[in-house]
Amino acid sequence: MPTLPFKQVDVFTQVRFKGNPVAVVMDGQSLSTSQMQQIANWTNLSETTFLLPPSEAGADYRVRIFTPGAELPFAGHPTIGTAHALMESGAIRPRAGRLVQQCNAGLIPLHVDGEGPDRAIAFELPEAKFSTLEAGDRAELEGLLGASPTGAEPLVVDVGPRWVVLQLGSAQDVLALAPDMQRMKAQDLRLRLTGVVVFGEHPPGGPSRVEVRAFAPAHGIPEDPVCGSGNGALAAFVRHTGQVGRFGADLVASQGAAVGRAGLVRLMIGTDGIRVGGNAVTCIDGMIAV
Repeated sequence: MPTLPFKQVDVFTQVRFKGNPVAVVMDGQSLSTSQMQQIANWTNLSETTFLLPPSEAGADYRVRIFTPGAELPFAGHPTIGTAHALMESGAIRPRAGRLVQQCNAGLIPLHVDGEGPDRAIAFELPEAKFSTLEAGDRAELEGLLGASPTGAEPLVVDVGPRWVVLQLGSAQDVLALAPDMQRMKAQDLRLRLTGVVVFGEHPPGGPSRVEVRAFAPAHGIPEDPVCGSGNGALAAFVRHTGQVGRFGADLVASQGAAVGRAGLVRLMIGTDGIRVGGNAVTCIDGMIAV
């Protein structure tokens, strides 16, 4: 029975069984696209990645990223978890604190700081594209969430994945949400969206600057425990709507409390780019039979 090396990594945490898990098949060269999708459906995690040799100059490795239902061009926590798995295995080493990932969204630079359990990995967010919702679609969004935005209007933020980002008045408002998942799935499929990201401020002394929740029922993920691309879309939204002065250019977002996880995401917002970073820890290290 053929086997392939396999890891499961919790991302945006240093504590096992917290954060957001990603399954990493360390050598996907022998697998077809349909086999990759079947494995991703079986793991039933928000994402499963498959490592391949790079095919573009400048890349250290290539990765394909699958949800249980579809392939993604890019995703945040799988990017960090896959880089962690590669470095932990000794397959690659950063050069001057940098790696370059090749994926279907292009070449993604990564920044690596530290070693071992204290190692932090950050990716450079692909350039965001913004669009507004039609009035009827915004009304449907508010209806299925049972909440209305405060401040800036909701925007579609395309960073590879296409997230609707909506800002609420407080972290408590975010944690109290109980979305209608069937209505959200229908709207996301109709508008070709990845899902919905909602955020709100914590009071002074809270666990982070903002609380985040990300919902992607159209991809088989009712709620993503801790979402890298979703947090990156949030950071792009903050910059685009002129709120960096309010939230800061280097802030920490917390996510996962609503689903029994505890993830922390560092968002670094510059005028020339955005970095999304955090820690990772391996929970499973073994083989998968294929």
